[in-house]
Amino acid sequence: MSPLVYRRSHLPTDEEWALTTALPDSPGRLLARGLDGPVEAAPHLWGFGGLHGGLTLALLTSAMRRSVPADAELRTVTARFHRSLTGRFDVEAAVLRPGTVTTLTARAVQADSGPGPEADATATFAPRRPARTAPVSPAPPVAPPPQDCELFTIPPEFVPISTFMEIRPVGPNRPYSGCAEPELTAWIRFTEDDLPPDTDRFLTLIDALAPSYAAVLTDLRLVPTLELTVRPTPGLAHASSPWILLRARTHRADAGGWVDEHIDAWDGAGTHLGSAYQLRLVRPSADN
Repeated sequence: MSPLVYRRSHLPTDEEWALTTALPDSPGRLLARGLDGPVEAAPHLWGFGGLHGGLTLALLTSAMRRSVPADAELRTVTARFHRSLTGRFDVEAAVLRPGTVTTLTARAVQADSGPGPEADATATFAPRRPARTAPVSPAPPVAPPPQDCELFTIPPEFVPISTFMEIRPVGPNRPYSGCAEPELTAWIRFTEDDLPPDTDRFLTLIDALAPSYAAVLTDLRLVPTLELTVRPTPGLAHASSPWILLRARTHRADAGGWVDEHIDAWDGAGTHLGSAYQLRLVRPSADN
């Protein structure tokens, strides 16, 4: 749910929380306004220890989208998270290869930080092509409607941005509950309005669940994201509800703590909206 955290015990200070009053942007408002200068990683938009990873990806993608034709759609975007974004930062974007299929790059740079960017991304945009092949997509899991699922509340002191989201798990699995399978399924939406997700909101929401590997853990261990790839489908353009159904599953994990996670998203009618792939790393517990 968040970029790689180097200050793993860091929580917002009183001075950092004060930014929330000065900059009351919700995720949706921030994304709708777009980039018009430096971005403030206000604490109410944080995941674990810094600006939420999916929101960071959405901001980088928004910067890259400015350099492509209006009919070009996002096909794939990959972000790499190097250090947590905890203050004011700039977003820089450039075209790597122009053309009908355009490849771009972007990076988030925080002043007075270490060498290199805090996060960087590459994306591919291309216009929609005529329908010439039979589509194939994964089937959604069996799930009751969101109103029939219990509300799951993430403590805002751990994930402040969760106060802008409503999460309703499907099935018995919960984070850090010692489940048999490393899988989490849930309905999720933004609570600030009833708009269906556009691309930028989708990039944020698909990264909003706890790490699926956390379902098999019993102690609170951070499982930060080092790399996140998202590939929306054409179905996202037809989404009509603020709710999306997410299924996150650990595809592979090794003894060193490296986790390969796959995430899929659907709307209420079962239309596949996109997929995500995360490279995560299980951090040692506080006792080690």
